[in-house]
Formats: sequence, structure tokens, C-alpha cells
Amino acid sequence: MDRKDFLKKGVLGSVAAVAVAKTGLAQDQSEEKQDLVGFNHLPNTNSNIMKNMVLHKANTRGGADHGWLKARHTFSFANYYNPERVQFGVLRVLNDDIIAGGMGFGTHPHDNMEIITIPIHGELAHKDSMGNAEVIREGEVQVMSAGTGIQHSEFNNFKDKAINTLQIWVFPNKRNVKPRYDSYVMNVQKMQNNWLQVLSPNPDDEGVWIHQNAWFHLGEFAKGKQSTYNIKSANNGLYIFVIHGKVQVNGINLEERDGLGVWDTEKFSFNVLDDKTRILLMDVPMR
Repeated sequence: MDRKDFLKKGVLGSVAAVAVAKTGLAQDQSEEKQDLVGFNHLPNTNSNIMKNMVLHKANTRGGADHGWLKARHTFSFANYYNPERVQFGVLRVLNDDIIAGGMGFGTHPHDNMEIITIPIHGELAHKDSMGNAEVIREGEVQVMSAGTGIQHSEFNNFKDKAINTLQIWVFPNKRNVKPRYDSYVMNVQKMQNNWLQVLSPNPDDEGVWIHQNAWFHLGEFAKGKQSTYNIKSANNGLYIFVIHGKVQVNGINLEERDGLGVWDTEKFSFNVLDDKTRILLMDVPMR
């Protein structure tokens, strides 16, 4: 879909729904009115694309401050648009959201997208049109296969403190599937100095699954630890996102909230530079 359609069908549904909840605005507000939402996104056009990798430093991400929502966007989203940052293979969205107490995204629609939510701090209350109502917490992963269409809402479950979540969108390899919801409680101990699989294409594997040939792993490492990772499929690339800490990947230093995407490489080496370094690996098709 083009950017205008993405804008209308993506975040604007969610932000407009919150506006309805907080201000009483009619849900059929005009497109012109909707396009004002997120006007303060801060695009960054600094190019850092190399031969087979792209480096996204934390401070070059797009940003939005709506008061109740402070968001950083690794890839183009809402009014943040950078032609060099539309996606990484099938990885379309990587949003780093801080949501104020009691606030959130009112009921809004999605279709034909695999949506993964990972709380970093706090609790997120989820409700959807399939009848699911659940609170997901740090140490858990949530997935929705939007398929033919789903509506859901997400709110900070705390009234008095902010939470931080990652929301990730992946293009599916099958369209118009039956919508599906699932969540997974991680074994945090297995994540210590190790890669814990939290998502795959296989319903029988550990973690949640999606309609895509993708694998996600989380690991938390002590300073000085070394690790390796092998790409799961010849058609895949790896997007590395540092949640906390510092790490050197194939000779490149990454700090908190930096992202590095690499393709045409089979193996990665990690040298951890700081204690409690937590890293999210997203192994996704490039085409």
C-alpha cells in the first residue's frame, strides 16, 4: 500500500481512537484532521547504508511526542518518512514506545500483518475482536496474525507510571489468513548468556509463531561474554536491536537502542562490552 494508505490504516486508526476516548472527537473525523496527528515526528535522513548492512544509531530514529506517548521509530511510520528506512526485508515496523500511566491505543483495525509486542518495562492490557483480554508483562511476547482483519486496543495497565514496549510488524507470507492471537511467557533463566528463541514459523517450536519464515531470539549477556549466531535461511538477513547495554557485532560497536541490519552473511559474532546487555535478533526474509 502507498504511504497515505499506510498512514490511514496503520497508526492513525489507533491514535484517532485514543483521541476519541480522551476528547470525544467523532470517529469519522476528516482525513485532513487525521493527517495532523503526529505532525511533530522528527525525520532523519542521514544515510548509513553500507555494502551489505545498514546501521541505525538510536539518536537517528524518527520520533514523536504526543504527551501521553513518546515513540521512536526505526522505520518509516505515521508522519515520519525516510525513503532509506521503509523496511528491512519483511520487517516493516520497529517502534519503541513509552506510554503514560492509564493511557494507550483505543480500538483500531489491522489486516494482513504479523504484529509482535514485547514489553520492556511494565504491563500492557490487550483486548481484541476475537474475545481475547489479557495483560502482558515484561518477560512475555504477544503476537497477532491480523489476516482478514482484527480490531484491538492496548493500554498501560498502570495508572500511575509509564511503561515501555516494542511493537514490531512483519509482512506475512500468506494473505487473508484467519486472525489469530497468542502469547508466550519466556524462561528468563534460559536467556542468560544464551539466545532464547521467542518466535519462529513453526507452531511446534519454542515461543510464538507467525506466517513468515522468520525467527526472533532474545539474549541477556554479561560483560566479556562471546556468542555466535547462524542465519536460519539462505534468503534471510539479520536485524540486531540492542535493548540495553553495549555489544560488538562482527567488529561494529552497538549501544543501547542501536540497530544493525546485515544480509548476505551466514554467521555473526558477538562480543559483549557491558553487563546485562540485552539483545533482540530478528532473522527475516530479505525478499
